[in-house]
Amino acid sequence: MIPHLVRRRLLAGLALAGVMTLGACGDQPSQRATSTKELTFSILSAENQASMGPIWQPLLDDMSAQIGVKVKPYFATNYTSLIEAMRFNQVQMGWFSALPALEATRRAQGEVLGRVVDAGGEDSYLSVLIVKKGSGLTLDKVLQCDRTLNFGLGDAKSTSGTLAPMTYLFTPRNIEPAKCFKAVRSASHQANAFSVANGLVDVATNNTVGLLFLQRQSPQTAEKIEVIWRSPPIPESSIVVRKDMDPALKEKIRQFFLTYGVGEGPDKDRQREVLKAMTYGGFRAADNSYLDPIREMEAAEAVADARRSGDQGRIAKAQAEFDKIQAAAAQKRAKEPDV
Repeated sequence: MIPHLVRRRLLAGLALAGVMTLGACGDQPSQRATSTKELTFSILSAENQASMGPIWQPLLDDMSAQIGVKVKPYFATNYTSLIEAMRFNQVQMGWFSALPALEATRRAQGEVLGRVVDAGGEDSYLSVLIVKKGSGLTLDKVLQCDRTLNFGLGDAKSTSGTLAPMTYLFTPRNIEPAKCFKAVRSASHQANAFSVANGLVDVATNNTVGLLFLQRQSPQTAEKIEVIWRSPPIPESSIVVRKDMDPALKEKIRQFFLTYGVGEGPDKDRQREVLKAMTYGGFRAADNSYLDPIREMEAAEAVADARRSGDQGRIAKAQAEFDKIQAAAAQKRAKEPDV
């Protein structure tokens, strides 16, 4: 008979050997790559799936052809759904605006693979406040906070619809929207635009990209809207993939985006038309550090929220985190070569 302690050690050793064997197999990119038959790419259907589907499908078809794996779309109407879908591996990559991309890196094993640039080559866009043209509403009137106006915020996880206007407009003035306006509602950029144009809300957040889509898809609605505030530039959308994706496949996807619409010839001309329909100029390389400005905005909001609470311990903790993030950002900028 094998003594109890020896038997336990023997079984543990066998179990460990089995785990190491499986782990070694799992670390072989070629085996993982060949087992990948399909990938799912998430897209926020902020405008609506009917309009976003035809815009994105040509790019997904081109990606499928280049990487040798079928890519299908996953549409969601809010950012939380996109983050959760990646967290549970229902999607393996996707198009995320900056704040949800940051959340995906924290909670959904996501990593930034690339960034979007617009048709002019810019890698940033602006948050805006919109009102109905001819309403007489100005930014000064909006900021009077007399609780007579209905206000439309974006998704809670939206960079331009919520974080940017809070960081750059309301928080510096110690304004809490819930105490400033008659009513506050959250909706997509498209819903907010139509609500403002039709007089259902007096003022709402949006962004410069959303207004371009609106101008193209519903010019009559766009004509009824005017912008009364613009934010400083904020990082454009990112392409996010799961960290545990096979490295060889991940590199194929990276190269697909970096070369899409770049070069000469009929096929590249066609790709540029696909990008044009998306109001984009192409993609550039990026990693998680591309989201550093969002970390700073988020930390600044945390400080402001702590100060409103009056809790000195909470204030000190939030301020220390903000200082840490700012110092890291300054150190990174100092290392960057002058252009």
